Amino acid sequence: MFVVGVTKQTGHVKVKNQGWVKTQDGIQHLLKSGVMAVEIDPDKTLSASQEASSQAEESVSGEPEQVLAPQKARDPWHKSTSIESELDKANELYQQAKALQQKTFSDLKEGKQLDLSPFQDTASGLIDSVFRNQDALACIAQIKEKDAYLLEHSINVAILVSILAKHLSFERDIIEQVTTGALLHDIGKIQVPDEILHKPGALSPDEYEQMKLHAHYSYEIVSGAKLGKIATEIAGFHHERLDGSGYPFAKAADELSQYARMVAIVDSYDAITADRVYKTGKTPVAAFKILREHVPHHYDESLFNAFIQCIGVFPVGTLVKLKSQRVGIISQSNPETPLQPVVKVFYHAKNMHYTEVRDIDLSSKRVEDEIEAAIKPEEFSLNLMKFFKHSMLP
Repeated sequence: MFVVGVTKQTGHVKVKNQGWVKTQDGIQHLLKSGVMAVEIDPDKTLSASQEASSQAEESVSGEPEQVLAPQKARDPWHKSTSIESELDKANELYQQAKALQQKTFSDLKEGKQLDLSPFQDTASGLIDSVFRNQDALACIAQIKEKDAYLLEHSINVAILVSILAKHLSFERDIIEQVTTGALLHDIGKIQVPDEILHKPGALSPDEYEQMKLHAHYSYEIVSGAKLGKIATEIAGFHHERLDGSGYPFAKAADELSQYARMVAIVDSYDAITADRVYKTGKTPVAAFKILREHVPHHYDESLFNAFIQCIGVFPVGTLVKLKSQRVGIISQSNPETPLQPVVKVFYHAKNMHYTEVRDIDLSSKRVEDEIEAAIKPEEFSLNLMKFFKHSMLP
């Protein structure tokens, strides 16, 4: 039979999209590789005589039989360098992205002609770092500065959505378009009055309506820059929801691409976990619970689950307390056992004092400790940014 696609499989083995399965051994081979169900083209099914003829032709021509065969998938967690060697490069890329955001916002305020093409180069640099070791930029994105939300938010979203896109095995050019759109998704906020944009309290209904227009402004700016359909959709539709309750265009599920759905999830996650002048950010675990309540009405369920899988329940950069009462930062992810990452401990919660900085691999058989909870640095008056700069950056 001629197989046109795999419809159900287990494990992480990818299979060529199409090909012939001509023997019972071929079926067994696929079963052993985790393939549970396939879709066939009945019009191409060979009879016994056709099969014999086919084999004879192959024998004469010397052409190999086209078969459906398992092939090893690219490991989305592959790390070509250690987090220690990548952190310095990642931090430099992050600071360059912030400088570009600042310059672009200033140029917009001054009415200068915008050149958004540098954002494509910035996106490419971030993606390179993510492919070398995603933990480095993920850590920087998680440890946020309280007064830099406007500049950092879009960069954090770009980093996280590039990690998600890599996890979903997107082609490189698609990841670049998605990341570029994420970097620019809030650029329209520059056209929102400062008194609304930086208001330290709740917005009035009228102010909220003005704030919602930023997505429309972003759509117009990115569309005018001719950066492509994907980037434009992300800029304009990141606040749209699957049930049509979003803004500014009230689009519903069938009008929202996979890319806009991805950024909608990541944008909300980073906003929930960020400290703002009027609120304290939630822990990643708490943010996931909040987002889960809006699945599938607001957010795509499969993409939401994939997002948790690729950054972990306790993402790199999260401050956690262990059962031993030691406190530390998740410094390396562990895709095999996500609840057992590497934790860089530096404080003792019970004794309330700093300790020697050391890495604890919770997956090690010699370690009996485990994560008790994700915590906020304010609970112990910890300056997480200071610790990160002094103890984690080279």
